[in-house]
Amino acid sequence: MNETDKARTDSAMTTPAPATPRLAIRGVRKVYPSVVANDGVDLTILPGEIRAVLGENGAGKSTLMKIIYGVTRPDEGELLWEGRPVTVRDPAHARSLGIGMVFQHFSLFETLTVAQNVALAIPGKLDLKGLSRRIEEISERYGLPVDPRRLVHALSVGERQRVEIIRCLLQNPRLLILDEPTSVLTPQAVRRLFETLRQLASEGVSILYISHKLDEIQELCHTATVLRNGRVTGHCVPSQETPKSMARLMIGEDIPTFSHGEPEEGRDVRLRIDGLSLKSEDPFGVDLKDVNLEVRAGEIVGIAGVSGNGQQELLKAISGEEPVADRRWIQVCGVPAGRMNAARRRALGLCFVPEERLGRGAVPRLSLTENILLTAYRRSMLRFGMIRRKAARAFAEDCIRLFDVKCGGPASEAKSLSGGNLQKFIVGREILQEPKVLVLAQPTWGVDVGAASFIRKQLLALRESGTAVLVISEELDELFEICDRLVVIAKGRLSPAKATSETGVEEVGMWMSGLWPGAETAGGEGSHVA
Repeated sequence: MNETDKARTDSAMTTPAPATPRLAIRGVRKVYPSVVANDGVDLTILPGEIRAVLGENGAGKSTLMKIIYGVTRPDEGELLWEGRPVTVRDPAHARSLGIGMVFQHFSLFETLTVAQNVALAIPGKLDLKGLSRRIEEISERYGLPVDPRRLVHALSVGERQRVEIIRCLLQNPRLLILDEPTSVLTPQAVRRLFETLRQLASEGVSILYISHKLDEIQELCHTATVLRNGRVTGHCVPSQETPKSMARLMIGEDIPTFSHGEPEEGRDVRLRIDGLSLKSEDPFGVDLKDVNLEVRAGEIVGIAGVSGNGQQELLKAISGEEPVADRRWIQVCGVPAGRMNAARRRALGLCFVPEERLGRGAVPRLSLTENILLTAYRRSMLRFGMIRRKAARAFAEDCIRLFDVKCGGPASEAKSLSGGNLQKFIVGREILQEPKVLVLAQPTWGVDVGAASFIRKQLLALRESGTAVLVISEELDELFEICDRLVVIAKGRLSPAKATSETGVEEVGMWMSGLWPGAETAGGEGSHVA
């Protein structure tokens, strides 16, 4: 038995009797200047229990978790840890109690390696080589592959999430808080994670699980607490509910379903990737090899794949963040654009939603009006080189209204919005520019079922208006719901394209390992996609 297993066994042996809650929250209230985040919240979780916390974006889930983890102090109420009142001073104190948390927005230092980031959360002096070996053991054991030597700034969103989960598991938590843990995992990796969580629960670990994937909650969680507008509005046993009934508990109404017809034949190609081969500048990155893809006006093409298989490199090549050597490799609306920067490609009609909301999609400390100017300044917001602030504010107000963004108004800082509301704002900012080509990465990552449904509806409407839409996502259900055709990216190569009506989750999941027809015989040289 290794040290990790021994610690978990010792923890399980000293677990309080089931009658004593691991954590009890009584009457917690937290008020911010523009919103009541939590309003008299009660919640109890027992040893070995997996409890879901459900609610729309902005319902108060993340604030409540931050109070438990010591990031935020409540204005009223109390916390009882294993029957005793406790004031969690800060995250270090929380970890000393045995509370671990995986945040939706990651708390990692960009310029440090994976091992160094993990070391910061573990008290005492550590041998980085030994810690690296432990990270590799945990990552292999739980199916969360990550290289401890890599710098965090070079990791994709999915890889960063793996680091957060591994960091928590190395601390032997007695209460583990997971905020959207499967949003960037493949179906196979989700199964492995669920096995891990069930094993931890069997050892007495309590788990608070926040997710908008209601089918996962139904499968995994023993109980669920529903929050709406900062208050507890109900409890349920997920196994006795359906995703549809749980969605109704969350938002008070049924989620609409969508359908769309076949795209019209003969429409012009708006985005063409022609023989793109690109060596990654990151020594731990993925090289792109003979990538070929076409996206036509009035269709949605989806790219599925496990995070870290070349998505970042492909997105940078398409958006213009990293111009490529041959201008013909990337063509926007028939114009060779490979050597153009992002601004020139936007002038051709290409708009872009990155996977990282804060930092790349929006500047945290800037107002929503100022964030509008980052990409939409061409929409009559500049005159003789001067900013027309009234025009920018009006655009921001339209975006907030049309995309139902819950916030304090256009002067609100981007960082003050919940993840789902900020995502709606960023997607809305790009759609309102009436793009000819729209490229989106993880468009509904960490977004509640209502907001995700709204965003998908807007993308389908954009498709119907004749826009070419390219969606890179690890949400397979989402891709099958809105896309006309699917391709898979694996090890920097693209699979052949297939109509979504002619394939299924199992086949796409297999292709995500690089096992599509012709891949072996072609020596992994990629396939032409038209």
